[in-house]
Amino acid sequence: MIEIQNLNKTFTKQVRKKGLKGFFFPEKKDFIAVNNISFNVKKGEIIGFVGPNGAGKSTTIKMLTGILHKTSGEVKVAGLDPAKERKKLAYKIGCMFGQKSSLWMHLPAIDTYYLLGAMYDIPKDELERRIEKLVKQFGIEEIIKIPVRKLSLGQRMICEIVAIMLHNPEILFLDEPTIGLDIMVKEKVRKAILELNEKFGTTIFLTSHDLSDIEKVCDRIIIIDDGKIIKDENIEELKHEYLSEKFVEIIYDENIENVDFEYSLVSKEENKVVIKVDVSKIKMSEILEKFMKYGNIIDIEALPLPLEEVIYDIYTRVEEKK
Repeated sequence: MIEIQNLNKTFTKQVRKKGLKGFFFPEKKDFIAVNNISFNVKKGEIIGFVGPNGAGKSTTIKMLTGILHKTSGEVKVAGLDPAKERKKLAYKIGCMFGQKSSLWMHLPAIDTYYLLGAMYDIPKDELERRIEKLVKQFGIEEIIKIPVRKLSLGQRMICEIVAIMLHNPEILFLDEPTIGLDIMVKEKVRKAILELNEKFGTTIFLTSHDLSDIEKVCDRIIIIDDGKIIKDENIEELKHEYLSEKFVEIIYDENIENVDFEYSLVSKEENKVVIKVDVSKIKMSEILEKFMKYGNIIDIEALPLPLEEVIYDIYTRVEEKK
């Protein structure tokens, strides 16, 4: 569904130096936003595209959707060149960019849905059926007739999700789809993404700073930094690489003080201590023995590292090599 080969995007910026000469004759400098990346996405895959601010995530998505033109390289999305066939591509993809609304703010969401239906040439009966199904699925029957500007952020984001699903896109590009949402609404969005993928084979290309989205929804993760791909791996395989590192949670029957930590401390609060250790090198019995001297332990548990911790460690290693 997505084919990228040696994709590059370079922006030219003006750099002003001090003095009158610098003011009237600024220098031009090239800035590489995406640096020779290559990857393929199969039909029905759910991809997490992760990286820090300025890594090249949004630039890549904009090239995939035809908003930006590439500097060089090859791009195919659903068999189409996004830069040359953007209108055809629009019928095959759905896009959501953070808090940039695709809804008309002064109109109720239901009016936007009918406008979008006309734009995508959806027959009226079919459009009404799709609207009814999606509105019921997300539980927004009570808000679709209220002007969008009067809705809360969470309500508006759900209405946005429904809008991009109306034309049954083959590929969804979701840039921070759960930003600003409470935990219940986030779960609804994640469930809807998984249902679309399961029922219709929709390919999902997701970016999010909330790594719970990536962990709960995605099959595969692509990590990008400074415009380059530094990791492209199945999420379970990525976690397996870090399987030996764990958070060990130790709980005492009362508050403890003056603990001399020999391991990497994650947190300490009242009667609970959490440390990070490599259990392939240090036995749990050894940890238990050392921490028993501080009080009566009522529970000890080794937990796998969350995805957020794994990615942080990957970035740290990359930075150390620079």
